[in-house]
Formats: sequence, C-alpha cells, structure tokens
Amino acid sequence: MNDNRVIVAMSGGVDSSVAAALLHEQGYDVIGITMKTWGFMEVGGAPKHESGCCSLDAIFDAKNVAGKFGIPHYTVDFTKSFEDTVINNFVDEYLSGRTPNPCVVCNRKIKWEELLKKADSLEAKYVATGHYGIVEKDNSTGRFKLKNSPDNKKDQSYALWGLTQESLSRTLLPLGSFTKPEIRELADKFDLKTANKPDSQEICFVADNNYERFLRERIPDVIENVPKGDLVYHDKKIGEHKGIPFYTVGQRKGLGVAMGKPVYVKKIDHKNNTIEIADKNELLEGDVYAYDINYVSADILTPGSKVYGKIRYGDRATEAEVISADDQHIQIKFIEPKNAITPGQSLVLYDDTGYVLAGGVIGKWENI
Repeated sequence: MNDNRVIVAMSGGVDSSVAAALLHEQGYDVIGITMKTWGFMEVGGAPKHESGCCSLDAIFDAKNVAGKFGIPHYTVDFTKSFEDTVINNFVDEYLSGRTPNPCVVCNRKIKWEELLKKADSLEAKYVATGHYGIVEKDNSTGRFKLKNSPDNKKDQSYALWGLTQESLSRTLLPLGSFTKPEIRELADKFDLKTANKPDSQEICFVADNNYERFLRERIPDVIENVPKGDLVYHDKKIGEHKGIPFYTVGQRKGLGVAMGKPVYVKKIDHKNNTIEIADKNELLEGDVYAYDINYVSADILTPGSKVYGKIRYGDRATEAEVISADDQHIQIKFIEPKNAITPGQSLVLYDDTGYVLAGGVIGKWENI
C-alpha cells in the first residue's frame, strides 16, 4: 500500500475540487474518483437540464479539475450498492413512519466503505472528501477523533457520526479548518471551473425535493395500497390522513384539516396507523432515545455526564444529560427542550470543545 496515495471523492462541486487541489499541492499522489450512484431516469424528478451530483455535467466538471492538475480521474459505478443500502433504506424508513437521513447512510456505507475497497484496489492508503470536519488521532489512546469545523454554517460533522475507527484512520479532510468563503477564494486562486458553482441543497436522488412523488414512482403498487387512517388532535379524531409515508414530525402544510390556527404533526403511530397533530408548543420535548450507536471520539458514555446534542443537520448543539448509555442505545435529556424531535433522524453528541462523542438514529420510546 502506498502511504502517500489518496483517493479523492470528486463530486464536481467546489468543495471536493479544492480538496483535490490542496492535497495535490501538499505532495500527495492524488487519484480522483467520481461515484456514479444514481441516474435521473431511475429516480425521476429530473429538471430539463441535468445538473448536480451524478449528472454528466458533474462528471465533466470533476474531470476538468483533475485534468488541470494532471490528476488521474475515474468514474466508478456504485449504483447497485447505493440502491441496496441508501435508496431502499430511505423507502423502508418512510413506510415505517420514520424520516430518514440518507446522507448519513451514504457517508458510512458508500463514500467510505465502498470507496475504501476501491482505495485498496489502487493501493491507496487514504480516502479524502470535501466535507467540513476535522479528523485527529489521540496519540495517548490511539483513537481517531472527529471534531466540528470552525465554519458553523458548513460544518458536516453531524453527517459523519457513522464513520468507524477503521474509516477515520484512513480519512483526510483537507477542508476541515477552512470556512466556505476561504474555499471559494482558494478555488479562484487555483482557477477552478467549479469556483462559483452553487452548493447542492436537497437529497441528491430526490432532485425536486418531492418525496411523495419519489415514493409513488418508486413503489407504486405498495403506495397504492397504503391504508388511510385517523388524524387525531388532543385524543379526538378530526380527519383522515392519506397514508403514514406522506408525513413527518413537525410538518405543518398538507395536513388536510382547517383548525383556524397552525397545527403540526407531533407523532406518527405506525402500529395503530394514526397521526397525531398538535399546537407548536406541544412539539417541544427534552427526552431522546437513539439506537444503532457508533462511538466516535469517546468510549461508552457515563450516565449523568454532560454532553451537547444535535437532532438535525441545521440544529444548534445544546446541553443535555446522559440518562443511560451502552454500545447499542443512548438516552439523553436536553436541559432546554428541542422542537420536533423526529424518529429516523440522527442524534449526534459532542463535548464542550466540539468533538463528536457518539451518534445514533433517533427512535421511539415505545421501542425501548
């Protein structure tokens, strides 16, 4: 294995382009890889001109940047793995009344595990991406730690909680200590074609952000037979919902009832096929349960210890107390309740210096 060789996941965006340029400048033997994980013909929702991740434009942009620095570039087909592990999980979660975070699954299973297999075949020690986060090794324990980026608006440590110690030990995140404006400046300095390319905003394979459309086209026979059920407000039926998969906790629009005031989805009860709606203040909760735990910068957490938790990507990490923790489950209580804690999303816990301690998938209390 070549200790100086690194595979860079190049999406065709400005971040991964600058990541490749920086590593090349630092003297690494860089190989650019663009991962083809899905196509508009398969997932639908295509705009008139395909752009963004996995489009031909994205592949050509990545190839253009690689060519500028004389970096070998390959496009690798990961569509089967992506469908099996990311898209199918996405569909299953919605059918079960949960709201998935496919980026977390993709990062762990595709962008790292599958890419590391490719790295092995090319005798490369490292993989690198354009994520905003910092990987460090604690020499006293030998543990690899993940820390948040100084750019709070772009920090992506929340979506990287699933990375194993093996993955972290072979990871380079060259953008970790930079802010987004600094990356744009570097892209201009390197004269990259992608310097002013806008950031992608939505889930990559749902380009139109229409999850209902995606589900109806993906599994039409299943969706056609999804049963309707009771819509409940303060223990009273007030209407009928159109099917569990079409709702998410915190949702306000599209509920199909007129209450004379804003109301929101508070709970999705898959077992009893009911959806509970409530007033906004009733969405505040302090207790959170998570499963499928991965410890990152820490070993098992200690009950009673103080942590800082996020329940969604755009959330602010706030203080919480660990109620219980083992290698499979974590329960915490936020000091100040959070709004619309959503099963299927990720609970990510930090210490007071920004290191990711652990993460897991938010579950339902009745599953404990």
